[in-house]
Amino acid sequence: MSVTESKNTNKILAISAAVLALILLLLYMQGSFVSKVPPGQSPQAGDSNPPSNTAVVEKRQIDDILAWPGTVKSRTVANIAPKMTARILEIKVNAGDKVKKGDAIALLDERDVKAQENAALAALASAKAQASRAQADEQRTRSLYGKEAATRESFDAAVARAKEAQAAVSQANSVITEIRTHLSDTHLVAPFDGIVVKRLKEPGDMALPGVPVVTLQTPQGLRLEADVPNTCAGRYSIGMDVKVRIDTLDVTTQAQIDEISPEVDPQTRTQLIKVALPAIEGLQPGYFGWLEQACGQHEALLIPASAVQHIGQLEIVKVLSDGRQLTRHIRTGKSFGDQVEVISGLHAGETVITHPQQAQ
Repeated sequence: MSVTESKNTNKILAISAAVLALILLLLYMQGSFVSKVPPGQSPQAGDSNPPSNTAVVEKRQIDDILAWPGTVKSRTVANIAPKMTARILEIKVNAGDKVKKGDAIALLDERDVKAQENAALAALASAKAQASRAQADEQRTRSLYGKEAATRESFDAAVARAKEAQAAVSQANSVITEIRTHLSDTHLVAPFDGIVVKRLKEPGDMALPGVPVVTLQTPQGLRLEADVPNTCAGRYSIGMDVKVRIDTLDVTTQAQIDEISPEVDPQTRTQLIKVALPAIEGLQPGYFGWLEQACGQHEALLIPASAVQHIGQLEIVKVLSDGRQLTRHIRTGKSFGDQVEVISGLHAGETVITHPQQAQ
């Protein structure tokens, strides 16, 4: 046999020995050479003193608590918009500013309105002059008519001209009043105490009638508005107590349903739910919150959380069966107070051993 053939033979023998050793190891790990115990549990050494702290695995109907995202909004919202078309000269507020009732919000260009006012004042002066002349003519004709030096026709004409001139004065005054109202409209002011939440225009933009320049809200009377699937929204009613969570302030509070929109959004199949919030320090419009709700139930197995022990990523409990303690691997779900839901590994009616809670 050549040297090369000898090396190949030794290599094959080494590989065969390694494969055999791996097979024996796998058989040993599967328990082929030792007595077997049922999977998922291990018997513990007998203990002459039975444990005193035990609990029975309980089967119960549990509410499925869901949380719907929402936004804190004010009950009172005002879009501050002009009544006329004019260029914006100045906006005196920014988003987040607090304003008092009557505070200036924005100034519009008033030059066109001022020109109209000047023209109206001139027209009023002319009307007053004509009215003064017509009144003098009417008084003179009245005197002559009393002396029978003027005809009835001339007297009636003088009276009519005087009344017409006075009507022209009244009309000119009305025009000036209207123009001055438009002039006041060039100054946008806050209708109530509040907070500016949006600034929608900038100086130099053209202001249009009904198009908001800023949006104003009151900090009082806040509500959480959330879109809830209509399958769950049917469980709500006006005045119902619900739980609201504001993560920004780390606050969870009870609140009441204030309004339920009867309309279902055809795109999202949701209904708008508005919840009246109690006074919460630091809460502002625009904050993000959660509306928590039980929507349906499911049957759950519950055990005390103190019965569960953690070994690395494993969760185990000790089950008392026929006076023996068996270690059982389980999988848990949500916590409900001092109890925890068991997803798998236990059955209703079994007895588990609880342990004193360890300080973290």
